[in-house]
Amino acid sequence: MGVVAEHRPTAAARAVQVAVPRPLRQTFDYAVPSTCPAPAPGSRVRVPLGPTRTIGVVLGPAETSRPGLKPIDEVLDPAPLLPADLLALARWLAGYYHHPIGRVLAAMLPALARRGAQAPAQQETVWQALPGAAAALQRAPQQRLALERLARAGGIADGDLATAGIPRRVLTALRRKQLVTGRHALRLEALAPCEPAEPGFEPTPAQRAAAAAVVASLGRHRCHLLDGVTGSGKTEVYLRIIAEVLRRGGQALVLVPEIALTPQTLARFRERFGTAAVLHSGASDRQRFDTWTKCAHGVHRVLVGTRSAVFAPFARLAAIVVDEEHDSSFKQQDGLPYSARDVAVKRASLLRVPVVLGSATPSLESLENVRRGRYARARLGERAGGAALPVYRVLDIRGERLDRGFAPALHRAIARHLAAGSQVLAFINRRGYAPTLLCARCGWQAHCDHCDARLTCHRGAGRVCHRLRCHHCGHQRLAPAACPACGAEELQPVGTGTQRVEEALAERHPGVPLLRIDGDTARDAGRLAADLAVVASGVPALLVGTQMLAKGHHFPNVTMVAMLNADAGFLSPDFRAPERTAQLVVQVAGRAGRAKRPGEVWVQTFDPAGAHLSALIGGGYLGFAEQEREQRAAAGMPPFSALAMVRAESKRGDAAQTLLVQAAATLAAEEAVEVLGPAPAPLVRRADLVRWQVLALAVRRASLHRALTRLEDAEPKVPGVRWTIDVDPLDTF
Repeated sequence: MGVVAEHRPTAAARAVQVAVPRPLRQTFDYAVPSTCPAPAPGSRVRVPLGPTRTIGVVLGPAETSRPGLKPIDEVLDPAPLLPADLLALARWLAGYYHHPIGRVLAAMLPALARRGAQAPAQQETVWQALPGAAAALQRAPQQRLALERLARAGGIADGDLATAGIPRRVLTALRRKQLVTGRHALRLEALAPCEPAEPGFEPTPAQRAAAAAVVASLGRHRCHLLDGVTGSGKTEVYLRIIAEVLRRGGQALVLVPEIALTPQTLARFRERFGTAAVLHSGASDRQRFDTWTKCAHGVHRVLVGTRSAVFAPFARLAAIVVDEEHDSSFKQQDGLPYSARDVAVKRASLLRVPVVLGSATPSLESLENVRRGRYARARLGERAGGAALPVYRVLDIRGERLDRGFAPALHRAIARHLAAGSQVLAFINRRGYAPTLLCARCGWQAHCDHCDARLTCHRGAGRVCHRLRCHHCGHQRLAPAACPACGAEELQPVGTGTQRVEEALAERHPGVPLLRIDGDTARDAGRLAADLAVVASGVPALLVGTQMLAKGHHFPNVTMVAMLNADAGFLSPDFRAPERTAQLVVQVAGRAGRAKRPGEVWVQTFDPAGAHLSALIGGGYLGFAEQEREQRAAAGMPPFSALAMVRAESKRGDAAQTLLVQAAATLAAEEAVEVLGPAPAPLVRRADLVRWQVLALAVRRASLHRALTRLEDAEPKVPGVRWTIDVDPLDTF
């Protein structure tokens, strides 16, 4: 329990500096009553703020202790919940992203911690195998497997036995035979270094060299870009690096972009290390807080997580891995607009440990950092196991009559691969049945009541368009039976989404297992696991999905990938869109031909001679990246400049515009900064708010930060307008 302070302020009261979770760019000083122990930096306290009470984080002692300060109400943590390295990271985040420090700290904490919950018990029984115990269990395979996992992990916490695949009855049997021992663990130092299992195969020379380069930098900061073609065995490099970290008694953090990747990645890590913890938004608040605390106290050796896991505390973090470092999912769009990849690099710098950024399609920023000597680079240019890279087949669909997105030649190719006993992946980066519901008589279209966007048709209840949903604000309603404008019963879903692709393939290939994996189906963890298990079994099957299927999955029996629409991204006005689209094409293509049978990638396009697609297929991703780099350099866009966006939103568009006119003038006062705007956002109205934006560019990042600091100090205000700063934005148009 926390320590409740008796409010008897004295002239000699101590004082602490507290950051509160409010949109305020300042901290507050509070008195610490003599009856209360002085809270350490990183501890949570309950404090009065205006007419309310809130939970803040202590940053340190106040610069001055003056009479009349409000006293804190309660110290919630007897020991700091946030260690010194995370406090230092919070200060950097607040400065770099120009975000209130209290909001930064709130973003770093688990939800239960923000609400004032007590941290889970910091002491737990950790079970360890006695040396040589497994040799005595030749006739008890389950018990022997449990002992091997305990030995590899160096010990597994009592609450994590189930996730490590050790049933309670098996542990009971081992205890009865006196083959395991339990000890209370508070810190990682209390545990013996663990000895991970050997993989049972020899790494390629390139894998061995890449892992050795990172291992050589353990104990100091170095950023390594692991640039490997799809299927080249980047995960095996991660595993070898982490194995050495664990042998030395350290901990490792692995960031992945999507929850869908977590089960597969977790299974490989648990197979090698006996256990690994997971942290993502699919877990309950209690599970997240529990995992977070166990990492802080050294109970968990390896943590695999999505974006927010970069803020997890560790006892002895020795290496960080960011898988698919190019992925836009690492960028937080709401609240604190941080990039988990960039934060991981900064955190590794603060801790003086190596960080590995892995990708088959590295971001232009990372490639430029290699070029400038800031990052080391290891290249895996061939697929592991001798598999060949897939062959591209560009399908010109100009003038073709498409069947729900499929050209006749594409249907024939799919049938051929299924007949050969293979699996086929059909990719379209649009969920739902169709992006538009239209009246064929009067032209009416279903629009969202709250956004400047069309509603997407979703199939259900036996109807191809049962429900209309807005993928921007979440609004949904039942689809009408007749046109609301003219009354005609001629409503037609227009365009193609994953559900419509699923329908087309089901009609063409009855009896073939058909699995759809997108943002709608992935919410059901059980269904996702079951679908991935079917794919892993290798039976002939059809997979339909969005970009969730493009990231890191290993599908050995997929020999064909069909990309139904590769043009949309290349035609976007956003300067980053060609890079993102090229990455997506290569990543999706990389699911094909990863085993012995060769793979094909069919790309449907209305522009087969387009410069971007031609560069990608002719020169591979690195050839495309070189061409794109030259265009970015000529235009003076990132990575050859620093970019920030100021966004404003209000129920009245003129109010948001008025504020940004002030903001643009303040930014332009810095001579080295180019200001573009204000201009309406691409989606002007979202969730009943009208949005405007201003872009600020500077060749030198220091110039941009000076301008943004000037803007913070000016604090432009217009009633009813909320404005935010986004440094290094990914979506600009």
